[in-house]
Amino acid sequence: METQLNHCHNLAHKKQLNILRYFGGEHDSAKTDERKEFKRMLEYARRNKEIGYILIYAYSRFSRTGGGGMAIIEELKQLGVYIISATQEIDAHTSSGTLQEGMHMVFSRYDNDVRRETSMNAMITKLRNGHITGSVPYGYTNMNPGKKQTPNLQINKLGELIREAFLLKANHDLSYNEITKRLNKKGWTKGAKRLSEIFRNPFYCGLMVSTLVPGEVIEGKHPPIVSQEVFLKVNGILADKRTLGHKYNRDDENLPLKQTVRSESDKTPLTGYIVKKKGLYYYKNNTPGSKENKSAKQMHEMFKQLLAEYALIDENMVGPIKTLMIEMCVQQHKESIEEAIALEARLSEIEKDIETMELRHALGKIEDEIFDKYRSQFVTEAIGIKEKLVNCSFELSNLEKAVDTALTYALQLPVLWESGDLEEKRRIQNIVFPAGLTFDFQGGQYRTNRVNELFSFIPMFTRVSGEKKKGTVDKFDLLSPSVLEAGIEPALPKEQDFESSASTSSATRAFLLLDGVRLATNGCKNREFIQNHKYARKKVGRQSGATRKP
Repeated sequence: METQLNHCHNLAHKKQLNILRYFGGEHDSAKTDERKEFKRMLEYARRNKEIGYILIYAYSRFSRTGGGGMAIIEELKQLGVYIISATQEIDAHTSSGTLQEGMHMVFSRYDNDVRRETSMNAMITKLRNGHITGSVPYGYTNMNPGKKQTPNLQINKLGELIREAFLLKANHDLSYNEITKRLNKKGWTKGAKRLSEIFRNPFYCGLMVSTLVPGEVIEGKHPPIVSQEVFLKVNGILADKRTLGHKYNRDDENLPLKQTVRSESDKTPLTGYIVKKKGLYYYKNNTPGSKENKSAKQMHEMFKQLLAEYALIDENMVGPIKTLMIEMCVQQHKESIEEAIALEARLSEIEKDIETMELRHALGKIEDEIFDKYRSQFVTEAIGIKEKLVNCSFELSNLEKAVDTALTYALQLPVLWESGDLEEKRRIQNIVFPAGLTFDFQGGQYRTNRVNELFSFIPMFTRVSGEKKKGTVDKFDLLSPSVLEAGIEPALPKEQDFESSASTSSATRAFLLLDGVRLATNGCKNREFIQNHKYARKKVGRQSGATRKP
């Protein structure tokens, strides 16, 4: 925190800005825009017209929500408040500066998603090994607690009551209320609704299911409270009593947006139906009492218009965008890349030393005792280095393949969606809008909760490129060969005043990344490419301050 504060102070002194108030220092994650200090800062900036700038240590400390962070920046600009980063030279007053801000927001979100993916993979591995990944279910006690510990679940007294509840339902088909009354006398404190959830959870018969591994049933390492036979018997009873209404065909080719789109009013997934007399399909909110419905034809046309906003209209843009994406990825992972290079250099030295020792030992120039001692040390060090290389891995070839696939989609988004079958339509929907969409029936428009980082960048890139063609963008040339050859971090520009700080050098730091790409080094086969890019990427915390207009 102190380092971040010092950087902000130095920038304020350099720009001759008066700091009015400090915000931050609460160790809140920037992955959400709902953190307390962040909201206080925004409210302060909205109320005080004298605020002209907000000083931050780095854009990743301002927000890591991607589009949400960019929306906040745009809102502040409407109020005459601009963001200044102490570690990233960007002039937010220009179109090129706005583009760079957007890309920093996009990549911060990407970095969050990569961390989340790593965490999810670890959870999936743990789950497939038969261990719980979340809170301990009712009826069990974890005798070996801890995030990195292997759970050791044992049935407790509540678990014995759960077993009795299963048997009462299986053998006597008692109601939830009757079972609850009987168990209350023995110390049961949960309601009837909790029993319903427990009866449907296969965890209690030793099996595990999870949305992390859809379609998989995993045999758990925990002791089952009831047998699978008892569990199936209880659920057979519940299934027989369940009243089923009209069954909607979720795979209806005429209603591909079902389940993908939710109602903006209550976030309920939309269902659909057909008016048989007219042969027309409609989407509807199936919540009791809701009157929200709309023609499928109209919603499909609006969805194609939405997709068109994220489509590449010029095939000549593919090459520059791909280059910028890869170069930004290299910049963001500079520390990991340089560490991998250093580790592999050291590993190469060790392997040569071992070969030399083995040769000298074979020639009788080294005694067995000395040879065994030092060879063991070298081998141990080499193993440690190989383990570290796994953690700081970076695979450019995988990234290039993912980018190529995404850009191919981007060139024909609306066409591919319209002409594709149900599976293809849903694939495109999930790629572009991984968190789904909501539809505002009152306003008659889609709302995007989250857009794939690659596609979210395309409208901004297209707009700025269009402004450049009209001559409205100064000192900005993302597409010039000289920029691409110079790399991300050219020679530092000369000292400039604040208003002219959007130099060609700073403007060329415009990058992009594809959402959800896993990167690895693979023997550092891309070393020559990596060594040609010397970028600055520091570990950042969070600190911000509001400043008075000079």
